[in-house]
Amino acid sequence: MDMAKDEVIWSMTGAFAIQRGNCSSFKYEVPHSCKPDPVIVDLMPDAMPQNRSDGCCRGGILSSWAIDPSMSYSSFELVVGNLEQNSTGYKPLNLTLLAPGPGYTCGPVTDTSPTVFSVIGGRREEEVFRNPTITSCPSCSCGCRVADQFATSCIRQGVIPSNLLDVDLVQCTDHMCPLRIHWHIKNNYITHWRVKLTISNYNYGRNYSNWNVLVQHPGFGQPSASFSFNSTMLPTTGVPEDVALFWGKAFHNTELLQADQYQVGSVTTEILLQKDSSSFTLSNGWALPRRIYFNGENCQMPLPDAFPMLPNGSLSRVPCCLQFLLLISVYLLTESLLGFDIHFLLQPFNL
Repeated sequence: MDMAKDEVIWSMTGAFAIQRGNCSSFKYEVPHSCKPDPVIVDLMPDAMPQNRSDGCCRGGILSSWAIDPSMSYSSFELVVGNLEQNSTGYKPLNLTLLAPGPGYTCGPVTDTSPTVFSVIGGRREEEVFRNPTITSCPSCSCGCRVADQFATSCIRQGVIPSNLLDVDLVQCTDHMCPLRIHWHIKNNYITHWRVKLTISNYNYGRNYSNWNVLVQHPGFGQPSASFSFNSTMLPTTGVPEDVALFWGKAFHNTELLQADQYQVGSVTTEILLQKDSSSFTLSNGWALPRRIYFNGENCQMPLPDAFPMLPNGSLSRVPCCLQFLLLISVYLLTESLLGFDIHFLLQPFNL
């Protein structure tokens, strides 16, 4: 596969690129592959669950469509970044399928109708679609200038000293906050929507035991379910939106671990929210929280006009057969709709 511009592959599920390439221009996070012509290889059938995607991992061996249609294809998902500003991405210049013999050269990549995949045991169909807008917080949410090579209040990834004496040292990022909370709308069902809530700890010397997150969101006025966190609704007075409290499950994720030289510490859950048909809308940031608090501390939120807007209706369903659709956005996932980051303002960093 030849990239059209300077795109990189941030991460993959269901397959992997055999070479990382030159990623020296990325200071904070290293992409999965920076090759302009990455070679993608299928994962083996025994791949770990966190590395798998639907219809993946055939080990490079496909059955004939006539013999076993269910094993005659393999798929994978990519998160593509380094896109031009306001761009939804470009199609690859060309694709080549390597196989015994001379291999196969694919025709030009074209945009098609969204790929349809089955869920709920085949009783429901959902479409993947392209969304270029991921809401992010402004740089330096915690009152700092952009970290540079002379910064003393943070440590660059991969250069952690052996003895950490200062618990306030964090990983160097553009926001320079010790914590980040990511609210990601994954699925827009007819009667429900699915959200992924992730809390990341950028501290190198501090864990958070028995943490809690308070989310003010109009969607909590309807029944909801959290799968990996404990949760409860809180009574409120004078607050227009409902408030939900989340905390870790005993012996599972009650401690938010510190970052290390390989990755930040994090805990995550998926939340199922029931829609209110009389008021539900994805316009004007309705899908995103109004306020978020971590351990009682107020979090820095994006401005409301930065929230992306999505249509309420579902896309028209078009049967598909042997289609190839490249979906490129800041976060490219077949189940992704939108997301945004909230930076926890613990204390300012004066660099």
